[in-house]
Amino acid sequence: MVRAQTWILAKHFNGFPKESDFQLKEEELPEPKAGGSTFFFFFWDVCRVDVLLMFLFFVSEVLLEALFLSVDPYMRPFSRVRMKEGDVMIGTQVAKVVQSRNAAFPVGAHVVSRGGWRTHTVSDGSDLVPVMPDWPRDVSLSLALGTVGMPGLTALYGIEEVLELKSGETLLVNAAAGAVGSVAGQMAKMKGCRVVGSAGSDAKVAFLKELGFDEAFNYKTVASLEEALKKAAPDGYDCFFENVGGPFSSVAMSQMKDFGRIAVCGSISTYNDTEVQTGPYPQMTMIVKQLKMEGFMQSRWEPKHPESLRRLMGWLKEGKLQSREHITKGFENMPAAFMGMLRGENTGKAIVEV
Repeated sequence: MVRAQTWILAKHFNGFPKESDFQLKEEELPEPKAGGSTFFFFFWDVCRVDVLLMFLFFVSEVLLEALFLSVDPYMRPFSRVRMKEGDVMIGTQVAKVVQSRNAAFPVGAHVVSRGGWRTHTVSDGSDLVPVMPDWPRDVSLSLALGTVGMPGLTALYGIEEVLELKSGETLLVNAAAGAVGSVAGQMAKMKGCRVVGSAGSDAKVAFLKELGFDEAFNYKTVASLEEALKKAAPDGYDCFFENVGGPFSSVAMSQMKDFGRIAVCGSISTYNDTEVQTGPYPQMTMIVKQLKMEGFMQSRWEPKHPESLRRLMGWLKEGKLQSREHITKGFENMPAAFMGMLRGENTGKAIVEV
């Protein structure tokens, strides 16, 4: 028997998460089951000998050991709508198969699992995605949770499928030093675009300049967000990769060119609000400028994921994509890493290494 540690949602968040909202628990996991099936005969009427066949199917299981776990902004709003108190915190992890009764996932294989905040998981394989078999040895597996994972896919689909970004256009990215924004900005540069990024510290601004952003500024220290956006792109913005929401969005929208396109990936500035933010409202600006705004999640294009992940890995190996991680060591520090990410302490992808 294996003892697993899990972090559960002890209490739904009210405002910014607190340590008391989480609880660390231990549980004993059963041995992985072997696959197979069995059936039973049920005789309804001995005179007519009517028979009902009942089949029971047992799916082959595996035991996983977490190596890296992801903390992401979406966990904050999704915890309210997809979890109840007492549930294991949602999330993805890179895990190693340590026991297997499932030929599709042999011992030693690495997978991306949606098992949540757990050190060990028994899985039937339905929620597992194998890490690509030719994953380079000189690339950390943690990137399967970042640049070559969900955040990278989100950036790719936002740029190509939603914005349909074209060479020569000007793109604005907020939260640009985060896991998604940093990749989106680099992809835009690969396409021959002018890219402006905003971030929450001078160190993050310096990171954006290292990535090749044409302009970058610290939104916390500029005297006027409106003037900073105008200075960075006097002619306005063709496209806006939106990660923040709130007042930033309202100001940025007024800087869009006519027929501009906006990809709404996140709204992290509103996730911890206890009261709903109100106004200004964008409808008149959208009408006058004839803007197109579309919310999206990467899961919409799931059939394309294998090809898209190969593209991301190719760009990484070619040096066209740079990746930075903010790694917290120790499963016991999951809540601290999560809250730090929400405070903006990370540059690049926030990861917990077990």
